[in-house]
Amino acid sequence: MKKSIIFFLIISSLTISGQEKTNKKGSEYKFTTVKNLEATDVQNQNMTGTCWSFSSLSYLESEMIRLGKGKDFNLSEMFVARKAYAIKADNYMRMHGHVNLGEGGGFPDVMSVIKKYGIVPEEVYTGKKDPKAQHNHQLLEATVKNILLPASLPETQKIDFNFLHNVIEAACDEYLGKTPEKFQYKGKEYTPKTYAEATGINPNDYVFLTSFTHHPFYSQFVLEVPDNWNWELMHNLPLNELQEVMTNAINTGYTWAWAADVSERGFMFGDGIAIVPENDIAAMTPDEKKELSLKPVKQLQITQEMRQKAFDNYETQDDHGMHVVGTVKDQNGTPYYLVKNSWGKENNQCDGYFYASESYVLYKTTSIMVHKKALPAAIAKKLGITQ
Repeated sequence: MKKSIIFFLIISSLTISGQEKTNKKGSEYKFTTVKNLEATDVQNQNMTGTCWSFSSLSYLESEMIRLGKGKDFNLSEMFVARKAYAIKADNYMRMHGHVNLGEGGGFPDVMSVIKKYGIVPEEVYTGKKDPKAQHNHQLLEATVKNILLPASLPETQKIDFNFLHNVIEAACDEYLGKTPEKFQYKGKEYTPKTYAEATGINPNDYVFLTSFTHHPFYSQFVLEVPDNWNWELMHNLPLNELQEVMTNAINTGYTWAWAADVSERGFMFGDGIAIVPENDIAAMTPDEKKELSLKPVKQLQITQEMRQKAFDNYETQDDHGMHVVGTVKDQNGTPYYLVKNSWGKENNQCDGYFYASESYVLYKTTSIMVHKKALPAAIAKKLGITQ
């Protein structure tokens, strides 16, 4: 998941306050809330490819609300990113440079960091030397790649692993700041690990799900996307059962983290919607394309075969991580998911949210992260997951 700068080109006109919502002037879209679960404020990843951290922590913040921890907290996305950079660098060296190296990542990376290092509040670690500056990891990414260049050269016979590891740690500290070993927060002293325990989040309670036919259903496999650099396993479900999990989660009070492709022509964040029309957008006239943002259209019925073909052809890639917090319906009864993004409030008149049609979600999802108790019992049993 690596989208980070597209939002600078976006101007939206959708509002989401109230029970029934409409979007920009001249639009006929009207959305009615079915379920809207609690979430914290929209954040901004700025010029970084760290959507995986922002969406995961947004999701975990909603989990903390669900667990009765209140709402007055903001977890540090950059603490997770900072720790992940070093883990990723070690992995890159051990693989002789034959693995992805960059800002991107996935939901399992967050859980790995929490397990190994813990987590801290945003006010304890911002990952910025200048509090007023935007997040921007371009120089850090370039520096990390230059430091690790010897590991990727065919002629390299030997490296000093510990030396390069320490140089990477120093570079991350220089650009993002040193992470705290202890800190005071709301009158108590914590370490990152004890604070993680205080959140009530147990990383072992969360599962990663997908739906593809090139591996057996009800098995686990390593999802073959570049940003799955740590070869994390996903549970594989038939599409109808993945859909059942998504619906059941929201209906029973569980939000979920969503990894998906956002390169489709029907992804119109500026208009607050993501859709897959029944008629091919590529064959539409300019006027017909313009109408898509103004008037609800019939959505394409998504099949397992369509999903697989799009993934195999690189049409569906692991572009972006987001957070699904609810469901709505348009005036025609078409279901949509309410999605919280990490491109800031100011870049979008719907305060950083948008509506993704169920067809879009079923078609373009690469994986989701959800609490295991959000799974219907029959599906959990098929996967061998104890709830």
